[in-house]
Amino acid sequence: MADTSNKLRVLVAGCGNMGASHATAYHNMDEFEICGLVSGGDTKKVLNEKLGGKYALFDDYYAALEATKPDAVSISTYPDTHEAFAIKAFENGCHVFVEKPLADTVEGSERVVAAAVKANKKLVIGYILRHHPSWEKFIELSQQMGKPLVMRMNLNQQSSGKMWTLHRNLMKSLSPIVDCGVHYIDVMCQMVRSKPVAVHAIGARLTEEIPAGNYNYGQLQIRFEDGSVGWYEAGWGPMISETAFFIKDVFGPKGSVSIVAKSAGGKGKSDSIEAHTKTESLLVHHAALDSNEQFKKSDEWIDLTDEPDHQELCNREQRYFLKAINENIDLTDHMQDAVNSLRIAFACDKSVLSGQVVTLA
Repeated sequence: MADTSNKLRVLVAGCGNMGASHATAYHNMDEFEICGLVSGGDTKKVLNEKLGGKYALFDDYYAALEATKPDAVSISTYPDTHEAFAIKAFENGCHVFVEKPLADTVEGSERVVAAAVKANKKLVIGYILRHHPSWEKFIELSQQMGKPLVMRMNLNQQSSGKMWTLHRNLMKSLSPIVDCGVHYIDVMCQMVRSKPVAVHAIGARLTEEIPAGNYNYGQLQIRFEDGSVGWYEAGWGPMISETAFFIKDVFGPKGSVSIVAKSAGGKGKSDSIEAHTKTESLLVHHAALDSNEQFKKSDEWIDLTDEPDHQELCNREQRYFLKAINENIDLTDHMQDAVNSLRIAFACDKSVLSGQVVTLA
């Protein structure tokens, strides 16, 4: 258990969108002390200036780890570095917070979890929606709609400029339905709490600016043991339509529940990190009919305008990370859920490339 009388010294690796948000959380929390910022480019300098210019800057992660000897490491770099960075941190006696996905292969994610267990250190994965009260309510209400469930979600991002550069770099190792899909696969698994049995997915390569064999649009379908089915769609790039980028909708025998984000789902918001977690309102529909086959109950609107913004969600993730360390929380299920959602996402990737349905053991 950590000594709560002392600040937890954290090394921040990756200073882009998510890394900057997590660093801001550490900067503003009395319990943390940033001992270094690491990035290969200028993002660490920009971030450091925003935070008062007082932190040590490093180009190389391994050199920073050796120089600073932190208590914890926060990893928000590209996914193909997650496994190596996390394992090295555990070998150096650090707790680890790592952005999703946990690794860029299923086997890699399993090795990271094994390293955490071996080192007896905490591993928290950045599944931000798990810390969002509105998404927790969405999941809770979906479980009242009976079984089987039909789950429909997407996150298409019409990107340009820096965001398109980010997406191109991400697609050097992962497809959109893996990188983003793990969030929504995790949500679906929480909704049904049933074993996924098969996946089928399709994809399209809409630009030559990404590696051959990868694709920047994908759609996946998951079938669960209890008969529930899930659909998820993700596309990145300047050619992507933003007309229907925000669909979060679930229905079952007893009715439906839908996220309605009129502002966050509006024009120009599809590449906004802030908009991706917005809910604003939940629409609950009840399927029961009376003797005249008219609905017994009117639709219900649940107002969620007083919800946390993106920075506050990152703050909550880091408060959970701190709590896990200080209170020695058992993270076995948390880690296994991250591995399982990644396993499903990569099965979908395999389905795209093979054109076949992939069964899950």
